[in-house]
Amino acid sequence: MHKLDWYILKRFLVTFFFCMMLFMVVAVAVDSSEKADDFVKTGLGTGQIITQYYFGFVPYIWGLLFPLFVFIAVIFFTSRMATRSEIIAILASGTSYNRMLRPYLVGGLLLGTALWFGDRYLIPKANEIRSTFQTNYIDKNDPTKNIRESSCNNCFYRRLDSITYVGIRDYDTATMGASHFFMEKVKGDKVIYNLRANGIKWDPPTRKWKLTNVLERRVDSMKEITTASPTMTLNIGLKPEELRKDEYLKDRLSTPALIAFINREESRATEGLNALKVERYRRTATPFAVLLLTLIGTVIASRKTRGGSGMHLAIGIITAALFIVSDRFSTVFATKGSFPPLLAAWLPNIAFSIVAFWMYKKTPK
Repeated sequence: MHKLDWYILKRFLVTFFFCMMLFMVVAVAVDSSEKADDFVKTGLGTGQIITQYYFGFVPYIWGLLFPLFVFIAVIFFTSRMATRSEIIAILASGTSYNRMLRPYLVGGLLLGTALWFGDRYLIPKANEIRSTFQTNYIDKNDPTKNIRESSCNNCFYRRLDSITYVGIRDYDTATMGASHFFMEKVKGDKVIYNLRANGIKWDPPTRKWKLTNVLERRVDSMKEITTASPTMTLNIGLKPEELRKDEYLKDRLSTPALIAFINREESRATEGLNALKVERYRRTATPFAVLLLTLIGTVIASRKTRGGSGMHLAIGIITAALFIVSDRFSTVFATKGSFPPLLAAWLPNIAFSIVAFWMYKKTPK
């Protein structure tokens, strides 16, 4: 790293942090204006709203728009360098185009690594703050959300092992109890055991489930044995914290916890895990996109044009919009269809890697 490298790297990082802070102010202003009525209904003070909501909202916005911040920063300061003929002077001094790209790649690698670490550990903690506030104060007052919820929103059906299935109806997270419960064991296509109870409740001291009005049926090839019990203690691999429908779950789990959750639910043959898998792979694909967009931005803005920075920014915004749209499309196809989650997370990077290589080959050096 020479003096020129440090000059470019410094401009890169300073412009990036300026863009990030500027967009943060705009995002907070827009969000606060939209949620002003909700904030008033909470009865919380300004300081409490900042600590209980915006301490989570700001990192969430940073993580969501991080690649866009990098892309705009690269285009903005590189375009100004090209307009002032600094790029021409660098190349005329004998520095090759590939050598000039080194500080850009170093900066993209630093920021990509920072985003990778943040996506794995820091941003999920911020999302936990934001989602808790959203759930406690905003979502519960949203009438449209209540209409969208089904009549059996607190019903759960789980597979515990290769032959055991349980179902719970009208589960209450506050009391950790439900009014209906059943458990079945199935071998092949035959039910060999069936249990039904009119009530189930978690017992914290024993860390087991307490059942009331229990009816058991054991079935074999010759006969059926039925047993009725007023109470029963059941020890199964199911905990109260697992019986909660959380639409923010994938956002608030750290990557190791997310991987463990996906593996556990797959062992239970749980369906609808594609959204969680896309999120898992996206946390690696997005940091790589930072490096990719850094290269594309440099290639776009390093050429001096008559339109100046405005032309570069316009091309950059169009490119970023196409990248975001392709990412959204692949995510929707994976979560709503049969598109592989790994390919959905990496497809925009693969497509734009080809675009980046083509633009790099066409750029005058």
